Amino acid sequence: MTTSTKLRIRIAFPNGHIGPGKIALLEQVEKIGSISGAAKEMGMTYRRAWHLLETVQSVLNEDVIETSVGGKKGGGAQLTPVGKELITLYRQAEEGASQGAAPLLEKMDSLLKV
Repeated sequence: MTTSTKLRIRIAFPNGHIGPGKIALLEQVEKIGSISGAAKEMGMTYRRAWHLLETVQSVLNEDVIETSVGGKKGGGAQLTPVGKELITLYRQAEEGASQGAAPLLEKMDSLLKV
C-alpha cells in the first residue's frame, strides 16, 4: 500500500543542517553542469542557489562543487567527490528512514480526513 504521507529528513550536523532542498540543488548542478542553470530549473535566483551551496560547504567544511570561469568553452560547475558522496549517503539515509517508517506512515494516513 502506498501512503500519501511522506517522510522528509533533515540531517543535523554540528554547524548546520542539510535537507532535501540542498540535496536537490546539488543533484541539479550535477545534472545540468551549472549553478545558474540549476537555479533556473528549481525556480530560484542564482544568488539563493549560491548561498545554499556555500551553506552546504560551510556545514561540511569541505568543497562540494568546483566552478570554472566562462571562456571559449563556457563556465560551469561540477560536484566534487565529496558532493557526490553526500548525495548518495543522504539518499540512502532517506530510503532507510522511509522504509523503517512505512508502517507508521500508513497509520498516520488513516488519520487523514478525506
